[in-house]
Amino acid sequence: MENRYLNDYFDAVFDTDRDRALEVIRQALDGGVTPEEVIFGIIVPSMEKMIGGMVTDSLVTLSQHFLASQIAEEVTDMLIPRFATAPEMQGHVIIGSSFGDFHGLGKKIVGGCLRAKMFQVTDLGINVRPERFVEAAVNGGAQVISVSSMMVHTALGDMGSRRVRQLLREGGLEERIKLIVGGAPYRYDEQLYLQAGADAWAATAVEGAEIISRLIKEVRAQ
Repeated sequence: MENRYLNDYFDAVFDTDRDRALEVIRQALDGGVTPEEVIFGIIVPSMEKMIGGMVTDSLVTLSQHFLASQIAEEVTDMLIPRFATAPEMQGHVIIGSSFGDFHGLGKKIVGGCLRAKMFQVTDLGINVRPERFVEAAVNGGAQVISVSSMMVHTALGDMGSRRVRQLLREGGLEERIKLIVGGAPYRYDEQLYLQAGADAWAATAVEGAEIISRLIKEVRAQ
């Protein structure tokens, strides 16, 4: 596969030019690049490069990252049915913002990255009650619940991830369903996830995908 497709696509999402990004994908497909190569050779590396730029030198803004995740999600949903063989999904993740938290941007970025990396994602939206997280995970056979919080009081509130942990414990589900958290409060205190009752936390979407993959392996090894 020609590197120009990767470079052109990254330049387009860096410029937040959705139409140009999708045109690059169309040109790649017309040029003989397979849907699998588009996902794993263009979309995923571009997402990782965007996240790297945001973390290491702050040259990538949150809005650029958000657009990249939206396009990644759109292209992934479009191309998965065109794979030569059905892709093996890594697992099922329930995501949502904690109860009382109406911030959804970070959660959407995580969802786009997870879908591009072949996770089944159920997005419950914002302001999600703990009972809905657990109910969706049980009914959907999910291995991981991911709770996003952008404020300390929603990260540590009685109706946040602590309550999700309590419900998992009371239901005897802790070995079957792992709990990961993310959001601004955890960046300032890397041990805060323990107070929130989570099994893990992640600073970025790419790191989150890696940790969720590990958690799913732990569940399946039980």
